[in-house]
Amino acid sequence: MIERENQITTKEVDDDSQQFDLTLRPKVLSEYVGQMDIKKTLEIAMQAAQKRKEPIEHILLYGPPGLGKTTLANIVAHEMGANIKTTSGPAIEKQGDLASILSNLEENDILFIDEIHRIKTQVEEILYSAMEDYALDIIIGKGPATRSMRIQLPKFTLIGATTKAGSLSSPLRDRFGHIYKLDFYTESEIESILKRSSAILNIEIEPGAIREIARCSRRTPRIANRLLKRVRDFAEVADKKKIETELAKSSLKTIGVDVIGLDRTDRKILLTIIEKFNGGPVGLNTIAAATAEETETIEDLYEPYLMQVGFLDRTSRGRVVTENAYAHLKIEYIENKNQKNLFY
Repeated sequence: MIERENQITTKEVDDDSQQFDLTLRPKVLSEYVGQMDIKKTLEIAMQAAQKRKEPIEHILLYGPPGLGKTTLANIVAHEMGANIKTTSGPAIEKQGDLASILSNLEENDILFIDEIHRIKTQVEEILYSAMEDYALDIIIGKGPATRSMRIQLPKFTLIGATTKAGSLSSPLRDRFGHIYKLDFYTESEIESILKRSSAILNIEIEPGAIREIARCSRRTPRIANRLLKRVRDFAEVADKKKIETELAKSSLKTIGVDVIGLDRTDRKILLTIIEKFNGGPVGLNTIAAATAEETETIEDLYEPYLMQVGFLDRTSRGRVVTENAYAHLKIEYIENKNQKNLFY
């Protein structure tokens, strides 16, 4: 079982566009924009580990999608001069899969597990001794002949990334030496990221166009870079050598992104709650059924930003659209009597 060649950690990138995306990722901590507190703490932790000539303690990164968790993991590997092996929680189906990955690690390697909250409980248990004692405990045989065997592992660093830190079990969460929450970026930080990305992509762009894209990026680097590429497409089709502010505005409008970054699905969710459920409260499963979206998609991708901009509230009885959302959608706000006393 352990000697089986590990196929899970190998990520082949055949698609040129995916490989192109990798060039936008900063490779060193000094190039990484935003998350200043995390950067300072990580820098000290890495320097201390290097002085002790040992791997950095295990790291847990959590926060909404697209904020740079994978990028930070790769930066840590680069700064520590370590090899990084990447997998994800859903890809590790059996204990043997994880045992194979762990047994193929070398000294000071970094194992990055994305969506670590989705690791099955029986698989997760193997991580406990691996993280704490750098050992792999496996069970051999069945029935009366069953025996336990411990295999020593090289010292390594586990970096876990999750959008749902609350879904991690306490035993696993407590074994991480560093736990960092990534927050949404400021518009000025997003503008800095867009300037860097446009230079890498060799795009000439006006400062006003950068501000327009930053304002619509939901304060998320991944979305900002995606919007920059879509606007670039419009510029190329129009034979524009430079992305001007008006072109950026019209391009974003065409793809359905409004002035604060809401897309068609955001508006669909809000309008569904308003028109079908009188603004709420309404349960997440009901919203998902009414909009034909997955509950996890709504909860992970759309709700965080809608709550950040003050358009949606979670209550004990369900989701409620706020008066601010009505104003943004240009719909007359009529207070729903079912919403009274929800927040007290």
